[in-house]
Amino acid sequence: MEFIDLAGTIAGAGLILLMAVDVFHTLLYPHGTGPVCRTVMHGLWLLFRRFSGRASPIAAPVGMAAVIGAWASLSIMGWALIYLPHLPAGFVYADGVPQHGNFTEAIYISMVSLSTVGYGEIAPATPPLRFIMAAQAVTGFGLLTATVSWILQTYPALSRRRALAHDLNLLREAAGPPGVLSLEPGHATALLESLARNVSTVSIDLLAFNETYYFNEAKQRGSLPATVAYAQQLASDAITSANADLRFAGRMLHASLDDLAEVLRGKFGHSGPTSSAVFLSYETRHRHRRNPDSETS
Repeated sequence: MEFIDLAGTIAGAGLILLMAVDVFHTLLYPHGTGPVCRTVMHGLWLLFRRFSGRASPIAAPVGMAAVIGAWASLSIMGWALIYLPHLPAGFVYADGVPQHGNFTEAIYISMVSLSTVGYGEIAPATPPLRFIMAAQAVTGFGLLTATVSWILQTYPALSRRRALAHDLNLLREAAGPPGVLSLEPGHATALLESLARNVSTVSIDLLAFNETYYFNEAKQRGSLPATVAYAQQLASDAITSANADLRFAGRMLHASLDDLAEVLRGKFGHSGPTSSAVFLSYETRHRHRRNPDSETS
């Protein structure tokens, strides 16, 4: 094998490895996102904001589709580079099928193998190539399964975040300006403890599914960035209550909000010395307010 063929084979293996590492970190590693996924999602988020002047509700769905396309492209290109040095001598062609030894032919063979279609008009002639094509078919099936599971895992996390925002809006409308202090202490305590658990769940979702951060809600009622400040107000009011149980529930909610702020600060670059400042940055970025900090983050 010539040096250029060897270099192409190594490059192909590198692309396949990059795809596998990215899928692993995005879907299997509990608190991470692969470099390809992170770059594509964040890049499209910024691109939509720059050209539309606001955060778009379609940026994240488009980003997820682009990530899936990037995984498939990396796999197709990688396997094609491995097949290329063996074309056309390493394959058996059916009658009437023209033989080519170019990269386009390698891409075609790789796409057919990855999709597990297996037309059969071009087949590997040697045992190593048969094994390689079978391995690619297995990875193609695995990639399809992984992308479906990614989508199925992402949207329940989004639903939990929207439900928390809706609960906060309903509580604000029902309780009015007095907030939880107008409620019976036992009832208020149960409400705040439930909110604290839901805020903790959202924090875990953001850690496990980083890509959900880039989803922007079309309606404010379902937007956590627009309502999280009210949760802070509820916690602060409860801490001043004369009821010990309500004060404890307020501290629980306050602690869960601090954890959420730490996730936003550490994972998504929201700056601020306090949780309130972090949440203001979070709201600014998702509610499309113009300021220098939000344009560069």
